[in-house]
Amino acid sequence: METPWLNVATALALGLLLGLERERAKGEGAARGAAGIRTFALATLLGALAVHVAGQGGLMVVLGGVAALASLAYLKSRSDDPGLTTEVALVSAPLLGALAMSDLVLASAVGVMVAFILAMKTSVHHFVKRVLTDAETHDLLVFAIATIVIWPQLPDRAIGPYQALNPHSIWLFVLLVLGIGACGHVLTRVLGPRYGLPLAGLASGFVSSTATIGVMAARAAKCPAEMKAAVAGAALSTVATFVQLGLLLAVVSPASLAAMARPLLAGGTIALVYGLAFTIAALRSTGGEPVPNGRAFSISSACVLASTLCVMLVASAALRAGFGEAGMVLGAALAGLVDTHAAAISVASLVAASKLSALDAVFPILAAMTTNMIAKASMSLGAGDLAFARRVLPGLVMSNAASWLAAVPALTA
Repeated sequence: METPWLNVATALALGLLLGLERERAKGEGAARGAAGIRTFALATLLGALAVHVAGQGGLMVVLGGVAALASLAYLKSRSDDPGLTTEVALVSAPLLGALAMSDLVLASAVGVMVAFILAMKTSVHHFVKRVLTDAETHDLLVFAIATIVIWPQLPDRAIGPYQALNPHSIWLFVLLVLGIGACGHVLTRVLGPRYGLPLAGLASGFVSSTATIGVMAARAAKCPAEMKAAVAGAALSTVATFVQLGLLLAVVSPASLAAMARPLLAGGTIALVYGLAFTIAALRSTGGEPVPNGRAFSISSACVLASTLCVMLVASAALRAGFGEAGMVLGAALAGLVDTHAAAISVASLVAASKLSALDAVFPILAAMTTNMIAKASMSLGAGDLAFARRVLPGLVMSNAASWLAAVPALTA
């Protein structure tokens, strides 16, 4: 029988890795843990040798014996430490050793992940109990249900009026909005409140740049001392619009993203430079209040955007069926007043369905971006004062103009 030395050595190495972490954590004296570096090394070796010599039956015998010993160790130590982490890890050790005999890469990856989980006890406990809020825990569960439970059940085919709706793709849009909003929220929490309103504006822009500009305008009107920081937050929220639009186009229609790459890059760069200029000015001045924890994302906002997307998909299909390309442009422009992402995705969906060329999608998407810019400008005036609007409007206009200029080759092709 051929001797698989490398597999056995890997099993031993994994046992030593797990045991090394447990040896440091088991303590000293009479109250120390039952399993350390030698125990884990022997457990993985037993699993490897059992499956090599006696197959699955031998592994079951070894696994049963290790489980029995882990149970006895837990009964002896539970008064001091009611946790089961070491015992569960010990039971998994023979399985890792057995897995190493057939799949070295998978066994190594799983072993490293188990060791990482064991070593992260203090950090994970602190994060769950001290950092993660009840609202964020709720949002995490909502995102898990939306991703794991709901999304796989939705049909991945065109349905509805004009065959314009794909439930699977529409829900993916919802998940992207939720995920991007959560990433912005995590960024705010990790970096802390020192960056204040600029960072909050950038993060909130992934949920709704128009709403963010309204919030920043109201804050600047309430506290004029925070004018520069509020303008920075409003300007950086438009950067989030360009980034989010690029990510959504990449998922829905890579061809549309390729056609829109230069306009998005040009407009996003101008918005970023403009926002950074006000951010630097804000950081040199007195900061505002700390950024609150808040929610990781807004499920209602995501559903509203998805509903808008559905309406615009049907409306665009109807307008295009009745009036051709002019009807589609009009529909996208009207949708841009509410949200540029829904309008752009409705157009990109036509490209993905081979109902429209990628170059023909550039003009309606830019039209939606322009009307959305008008909506943002109106928000800055309506929710704030003239001083705030005077500072925000140049950034909005210049970024939109840069997008149109960068799109000239595509529009004239």
